[in-house]
Amino acid sequence: MRIIATLMLAGMLAACSRKEEVEAAAPRPQPRPGEVILPADSPKLKQIKVSVVGTAQVPLDEVDAPGKLEVNPNRVSRVVTPVAGRITQVFVKLGDAVKEGAPVATIESPDADVAISAYLQADSSLGQMKANQLKAQSDFERNRDLLEHQAVARKELLTAENALAQAKAQVEQAVAAREQSLRRLGILGLKPGEFGQKITLRAPVSGKVLEMNVVQGEFRNDTNQPLLTVADLSTVWVSSDVPETAIRFIKVGEALDIELSAYPNEHFHAAVRRIADSVEPTTRTVKVRAELQNPAGRLLPEMFGRVRHVETMAPMAAIPAQAILQGQSGTYVYRETQPGRYQQTQIQTGNRAGDLVGVPSGLKPGDRIVTDGVMLLKGN
Repeated sequence: MRIIATLMLAGMLAACSRKEEVEAAAPRPQPRPGEVILPADSPKLKQIKVSVVGTAQVPLDEVDAPGKLEVNPNRVSRVVTPVAGRITQVFVKLGDAVKEGAPVATIESPDADVAISAYLQADSSLGQMKANQLKAQSDFERNRDLLEHQAVARKELLTAENALAQAKAQVEQAVAAREQSLRRLGILGLKPGEFGQKITLRAPVSGKVLEMNVVQGEFRNDTNQPLLTVADLSTVWVSSDVPETAIRFIKVGEALDIELSAYPNEHFHAAVRRIADSVEPTTRTVKVRAELQNPAGRLLPEMFGRVRHVETMAPMAAIPAQAILQGQSGTYVYRETQPGRYQQTQIQTGNRAGDLVGVPSGLKPGDRIVTDGVMLLKGN
């Protein structure tokens, strides 16, 4: 019995050896052009993810152009000094938030005393003119009474009447001069009759200080150069150069979808406010500006992003962007024909629909493609 068991074991070992030799001698499947075949025991299979191609509503006609945020030009103000003088105090710093009417700086200027002196002179002149008018009125009434009693000639009454008219005209001129000097004091923020006052500059709008060109103690003689710039950033504008071939899709008042580099996973909406009246001859683009609401102040001037506007949509096959590869022969993906076998497949890409890319041709819904680990196949 022991001999028989030994012979059976030897036979089984010989059969297994012959099977391994046959399997080793059997030819492995040869890949076709553009095909990658991974053995069943390849560790790459665990790193490759295969997904089924689905459908999505993909834009057919759309505008996609780079954009940049700008200050709303309707809500920006540059503060200048109304008179020459020395800057005695600066109350704000770069980046500070200010309220409309809040003081930002004070100026000491001889023009302040000149304005006050002009008002006092005009006020005094008005008083004198009113006194002259009262006298002329009295003379006119006296001569009129005398004429009724034939005590004076009519010529005397006409002379008194002419003097009264001139006195009234002088009072009107004096009133106008006084009002003009008073408005001048109001513009400078000065009180009548108090010499030595400083002129206070105030923020014309609520917003943030974007530029500072003033230092306490310096003398300013140029009344055209701004001391600082205040901008209301509750709304900002996005500026974009749209190709002239796509400008027909955009109209004033329409909504644009904005994607910013600073906030990659967020979408903002802006309303078109202005479309340029001419085409830029070098780039063949048209300048489009749209307004965004910015209540939280997160959107800052000079941020970069993209402007998108969809005109029409259509259903088509759509795949994740990471599944797409670029080669010398064009754009392609790896389509799974059976487990472990992947065929390089040329495709035509369309516009984006969120995180997906439309595929007008090359794939159909239901195909299985590699969506993760494509670079592992590219090197094979």
